[in-house]
Amino acid sequence: MPKPNNFMKLKAWRGRLHRPMLLLVIFAILMSIVTLSKFYCVRSLFPTDTFCNHMKPDSRNGTGSEVRITIQTVIQKIQLEMSTMRDMPTNSSSSASLSRYSAFLADILALIESTHASLPSSEDPYQHDSERSSLHTLSNEPADYFFIEEMRKYVRMKPNRLGKQNFMGANGTFTSIGHACFAVKKELEEYMDYDIGEICNDDWKLAQRLMIHGCDPLPRRRCFSRAPKLYSRPFPINESLWKLPDNRNVRWSQYRCKNFTCLASNSPGKGFFKCADCFNLLHHEIPRWIEQVNLLPNSNLTADFLIPKVLGIKPGEIRIGLDFSVGTGTFAARMREFNVTIVSAAINLGAPFNEMIALRGLVPLYLTINQRLPFFDNTLDMIHTTRFLDGWIDFVLLDFVLYDWDRVIRPGGLLWIDSFFCLKEDLDDYLEAFKILRYKKHKWVVVPKLDRDDREVFFSAVLEKPPRPFR
Repeated sequence: MPKPNNFMKLKAWRGRLHRPMLLLVIFAILMSIVTLSKFYCVRSLFPTDTFCNHMKPDSRNGTGSEVRITIQTVIQKIQLEMSTMRDMPTNSSSSASLSRYSAFLADILALIESTHASLPSSEDPYQHDSERSSLHTLSNEPADYFFIEEMRKYVRMKPNRLGKQNFMGANGTFTSIGHACFAVKKELEEYMDYDIGEICNDDWKLAQRLMIHGCDPLPRRRCFSRAPKLYSRPFPINESLWKLPDNRNVRWSQYRCKNFTCLASNSPGKGFFKCADCFNLLHHEIPRWIEQVNLLPNSNLTADFLIPKVLGIKPGEIRIGLDFSVGTGTFAARMREFNVTIVSAAINLGAPFNEMIALRGLVPLYLTINQRLPFFDNTLDMIHTTRFLDGWIDFVLLDFVLYDWDRVIRPGGLLWIDSFFCLKEDLDDYLEAFKILRYKKHKWVVVPKLDRDDREVFFSAVLEKPPRPFR
């Protein structure tokens, strides 16, 4: 019978047209909001405000461009979705269609929010032009690069709720990520794929790999970090400095060794090679920087300087500093005995270095070589580094690192280069990088590195930052 058949076809077409029509309605509302926002603002409803602040040409051009880009993105997404829905088979499950439709609406909603954030905020009409021009341009372009919604929400600029500059002089908060995060998009989206308010995945190793490869700083997350199942009370400070911590206070799932006894043993294959003996507190660590243990035969030369002699260069002046090394905090522990506070920068390369430093009662700083030091200019009395900046480092990178260290060391502060090693043929180039700082040389020594067939050398120095008058 033709009539029922036509009726069924009409009903099927109505079902297909329902969603595209709803999307067109949403798009029409969005266009209306954007159009009206060019001529009206909320403050103009009051008698004292007859014109919108953003109607001025200098503020309208940049914002209008961003609005046009966002609207064009909305148009493209709607057109693509309508084309996809037209091609969908009629026997698709309703649950799958609903899930796809909901995700699409969420994406559209995010774009609308982005457009709203990019519109000029309602400011005081009597605000000076110079203050208004100092505001940052609101832009959410990085958010469009990612697919995970939590990642998009994080990188999107967060405007102030009052629509004015905050006490820091910004009209919003710009949450940052490392520029290399865009090159590791897949891994970063895996890191940001979690349930809000739940326990985070056991993915600290993924996070550290992202940081090492330049995705530093990482975005914040809205989940609870995992902790050891049976965390015990740390040892008192008079015991913790030279005693292996309780094994229950570390998550061992991503390490080859599963306890501190394994880390302190002399067995090979512990999962790391830098500072292989630094968990052996009683035999390897306890004499370091206090006793001479690495004297060269027949010459009495050594690349190891002792703490009392270094502190004697500036008596009573060294109070706070940074140790940028691979280790378990022994340098900070020894300096503590001389009433000097040292922050230990470390990453967990094959072993829980940060946990070990903290459980000893010292301060760890989870930091890679990629990042600018989180200290203000001319604030530290000393920076010490050992067995980290070695012959692997690029000369240009070393320049950036040394200039950053110079930035945070105060005039009269000390830079302690401890056992820097490299190939003999590279020594002059590396020494030139240190000489370019024009620091005063208190100690400067180059000795052979005997475990590499006389092909490598150690370099150690204690240098003082000179005062630099303003020009």
